[in-house]
Amino acid sequence: MESLEVSNVALLFGAVFVVAGIATSLFASRFGAPLLFLFLCLGMLAGQDGLGGVVFNDFRLAYIVGSLALAVILFDGGLRTRFASFRGVLAPALLLSTIGVVVTAAITGAAAVLILDLRLVEGLLVGAIIASTDAAAVFFLMRSKGVQLRRRVANTIEIESATNDPVAVFLTLVLVELVLAPQATGWVEVSLILGRQALVGAAIGVAGGLALAATLNRVSLPQGLHPLLVVAAAVLIFALASVLEGSGFLAAYLAGLMLGNRPVRAFPSILSFHDATTWLSQIVMFLVLGLLVTPSTLVEYALPATLLAVFLIVVGRPVAVWLCLTPFGFSRREKTFVSWVGLRGAVSIFLAAIPTLASLPNAETYFNVAFFVVLVSLLVQGWTVAWAAGRLGLKVRDAGPEIKRLEIDLPGQLELELVGYPVAPSSPVLAGAVFPSWMRTVMIVRGGEVLTPESAGELAVGDYVYVLAPPARVGRLDRLFATLDGASAFAVGTFSFGGDAAIEDVCTLYGLHVPADLKGLSVAEGFAERFEDRVDIGDRIAIEPAFLLATAIRDDQVAKAVVEFEEEGREGPGGLVGRVGGRVRGFLVARRAARAAGGRPEAPAGRAGTAAGARGNTH
Repeated sequence: MESLEVSNVALLFGAVFVVAGIATSLFASRFGAPLLFLFLCLGMLAGQDGLGGVVFNDFRLAYIVGSLALAVILFDGGLRTRFASFRGVLAPALLLSTIGVVVTAAITGAAAVLILDLRLVEGLLVGAIIASTDAAAVFFLMRSKGVQLRRRVANTIEIESATNDPVAVFLTLVLVELVLAPQATGWVEVSLILGRQALVGAAIGVAGGLALAATLNRVSLPQGLHPLLVVAAAVLIFALASVLEGSGFLAAYLAGLMLGNRPVRAFPSILSFHDATTWLSQIVMFLVLGLLVTPSTLVEYALPATLLAVFLIVVGRPVAVWLCLTPFGFSRREKTFVSWVGLRGAVSIFLAAIPTLASLPNAETYFNVAFFVVLVSLLVQGWTVAWAAGRLGLKVRDAGPEIKRLEIDLPGQLELELVGYPVAPSSPVLAGAVFPSWMRTVMIVRGGEVLTPESAGELAVGDYVYVLAPPARVGRLDRLFATLDGASAFAVGTFSFGGDAAIEDVCTLYGLHVPADLKGLSVAEGFAERFEDRVDIGDRIAIEPAFLLATAIRDDQVAKAVVEFEEEGREGPGGLVGRVGGRVRGFLVARRAARAAGGRPEAPAGRAGTAAGARGNTH
C-alpha cells in the first residue's frame, strides 16, 4: 500500500508541474520570456534544492525521456517544412550543420581547455556537447515569438538546426571513446561510423515517412487514431534508426518531412494533435532536465560556464557561420542574425548526460557546464530573437493574426478540404478583397440560417463562410478573414500604385528614403524580394516613416499597393485644419504619382472607405 501511495504522490506532483508549465506560457507571452528557460527553471524549482524537494538523479531515465521528446519535436519540425523551403539554401545549411559544427566544437573546445583547465580531448568533448544548435529550441521559439523571417534566412536556420544533431552526437560519442581509450579509435573507423549514422538514418527516415503516408491513406482507422498512429510511428522510426546504429534524430526529421509533403488523410487533425504533443514534449523534457540539476553545485560552475557561453555566442558560433555562409553570398546582416540565433537547448543537456552514463572522469563538470551554457543561451539569445530580427531588418512579417479556422476532411479524396472561417471586423473580405481562383465558397451561415453564396450577397461581420480549398494553401486564406489592426486594414491608404511602379519614383514623390535592397525594383519586385514566395494582402515594407502596403495580389505578385503613414492619434494645434490640409496635399501628390506610375489616383479613404484599395485577385 505504501508503494501505491508513493506512486499516487508522484502522479500528483507530475500533473501539478505540467499544469504549472502550461501556466508559465501566460507569463512568457506577457513579458516576452523564453518559455524553454522557464520550463528549466520550473524543473529546478521542483528539485532537491527547490520548493519541491524532489531528489532525481536517474540519468538513464532522463536519456529515455529526452529521446522520446526529441523524436516527437524533430518529427513535428519536418512535418511543417515544405520541400520548396530547400530551394537555394540546402547547400549552405548542410555545410553549416556539418563543417560548422566541427569548427564550433574545435574553437569552443580550445577555449574550454583554458577556461575549465581540462585536457585537450576533454575540452573538445565539452565543445562537441554544446556545438550544435537545438532544433527543438529553434522551431519552438520561432513559432512562439511570432518571428517570420525572410525565407532564405529562416530556411537556413531551420534546416541547419534539424540536421546538425547527428554530427554533434557523433563527435560526442567519438570523443567519449577517446577519453576512455585514447588509442582505440582510428580515423578510418571514425569516418565509417559517421557515414553509417547518416546513411542509415536517412534511409529509415525517408522509407518510414513514405510508408506512414501510404498507411494513412489506405487503411481506414477509427476516428481519432490517425494522429496517435503518427506519433507512435515517429518514435518507432527514431528508435529503429538508433538500434541499427543510424541517426535517430535525422530519421525522425526526414520522416516528418516526407509525410508533411504528401497528400495525407486527416492531416489537419494530425497537425492539431502534434501541436499539443510538441508542447507536452517540451514541458516534460525540460522539467526532467531541470530536475537533474542541483543548483547548489551549479553555482560553482557559474563563472567559467558563463565565460564559455559568452565565448561561444560571440566567437565560436560566428566564426563557423561566417566561414560557411560567406561563399553563398549571405549579407552581413543575415550572417550576424544566423550567428545570434544559434540557440542551445535540450540536445546539449541530453548529450551532456552521455559522459555520466559512460562513467567518465569529470562527468559532473560536463553536465553542469552544458546546463549553464543552455541557460545563458535561452535567456540571452532566446529573449532577443524577435528584437534581433527587427533590428537587422530581417523580420518580414509579424506572426499571422490568430483566427478561428475549422478544417474538415472530405472522405474519398485528398485534393480539397472544407474550411470554415468567421468573418471578423476590419477583415480584408469586408474591404472587397476577391477570393483566389483555387478557392470555392460552398455556403454562408448568417444568424443561424444556412445560405448559398448567391443568396447571401455581400458578407457581413458575424457570418461564417465555408469554402473548399487545397490543404496546402489553406493557410494563405487566414489574412483574408482575420481582424487586422488599424494600420494593416488599409485604413490610411491614400492612393494605389500598380505593381509595376518603381519604388524609387514612389519614394521620391513622397519624400521617403529608399532602402538599399529595394533600389531599382518595382513595387511587385520589392515585395518579392522581401517576402519571397509568400506575399499576402496586408504585408508591409517599412520605408520610414511610412509603409508600402500590399492591397491586392495577382499570380502570387503584388498587383496594387498604397503608401501608408501613421495616422495621428490625437489633435494637435490646428488639428482639424492641419489634418484636412495634409490629406489634400497628399491627394495632390498622389495625382503626380499617378501620372508617373501610369495609374489612376483614388480619393483618400477613411477607416470605412477601403473597399477600392483591397480589390484584386488574391493568391
